[in-house]
Amino acid sequence: MSAQAHRRTQLIEATIHEIGATGTLSVTVGQIAKRAGVSPALAFHYFGDKDRLFLASMRHILSSYGEDVRAALTGVESPRERLEAVIRASFSESNFRHDVIAAWLNFYVLAHRSSEAQRLLVVYHRRLHSNLTRDLRPLAGDAAAPGIARRIAALIDGIYLRYAHFPSNEPEQNASAHVLAALDNELKALA
Repeated sequence: MSAQAHRRTQLIEATIHEIGATGTLSVTVGQIAKRAGVSPALAFHYFGDKDRLFLASMRHILSSYGEDVRAALTGVESPRERLEAVIRASFSESNFRHDVIAAWLNFYVLAHRSSEAQRLLVVYHRRLHSNLTRDLRPLAGDAAAPGIARRIAALIDGIYLRYAHFPSNEPEQNASAHVLAALDNELKALA
């Protein structure tokens, strides 16, 4: 990794940690740069402004999540196993951390004023919905699958929201178990 790429990564990770520590997007580039061990001028040089740094951090979180989902799906064949893999990846250690969750929820706020942040959220929601719907179709049928996918995705987001406010209450294993139980209930209701 080049020095520039390394510094950019340091700044992105510092942004996620700083938002996680403060719980807000009101952090300064100075705070972020200090955490990264670089000057604020260097942060501005690499990203231009704070919003671009936030967007790069959002892309980083989405990329990490995508990598976790792809890794979880490797070698998994059955629709049920694929659903379980996507759900578990949603609560993996790299994604279901307090700082990442706080940053992620703040990116929802950013999406209200940034069309690029909104676009990234739309892409995330569409991919999650598509992954869930694809594997729900053989289990629930074409008509029911999209609705179940929306409810499962909403439950995943809801658990993130709850964990952001009550972090000690929901280790990742319990979070996955709640969503998998809801999936079971949805599928049993169709039988």
